[in-house]
Amino acid sequence: MDFTSGRVTTDAVADDGAEQRGAPRFTSLIRAAKMVCGQGEFVCVIRDVSSTGVSLRTFHKLPTDAEIALELQNGETYEMTQVRATGYEASYRFEKPIEVKRLIHENWTYPKRQLRLNLTLPLTVATLTQKANAFSVNLSQQGARIECDAVFAIDQSVRIESDQVPEVRCKVRWRKDANYGLAFDNFFSLRDFALLAARVQCPPLLLP
Repeated sequence: MDFTSGRVTTDAVADDGAEQRGAPRFTSLIRAAKMVCGQGEFVCVIRDVSSTGVSLRTFHKLPTDAEIALELQNGETYEMTQVRATGYEASYRFEKPIEVKRLIHENWTYPKRQLRLNLTLPLTVATLTQKANAFSVNLSQQGARIECDAVFAIDQSVRIESDQVPEVRCKVRWRKDANYGLAFDNFFSLRDFALLAARVQCPPLLLP
């Protein structure tokens, strides 16, 4: 998910508990990212950003770790501290001022890819003729990287499932040693992906 616009105002995201004037804030910025902390990696949406802070929205309760970082789809990270929270939305202050244009445009060293979460889950990989144990290395809305000792062919159709993930039909897109790249036949919505990540890593975030 990318930003849909980048309108600029002069109100910065909350800094030291109060909104500061003068640091341009890019509003209507809708982009998926992830919050990384000791509790896990959680999907969020960047709502607006300035050089001093950012406003984020999650799909569940906010993680409560004091030390937290914002990680973009290109892997760049920004350490931050929460200064205000209401429901599923919160404002965070960056540990040091950032270059806003760099965050908005996300420089890419490698080809652009979907947001990925480093989730290690025990899985079962099945075809019409075999079933094998595996575990995930990372997951995205559109696919997964898994490690499995069984041998599957490129473009072979397989099914993966676990106690925490419903059956997902996918195709093998690449293979390197025991590592496989899988493309899902049906993609997760961003919301479902976010809720899956919370359920796997920190179920209390889903409690009412």
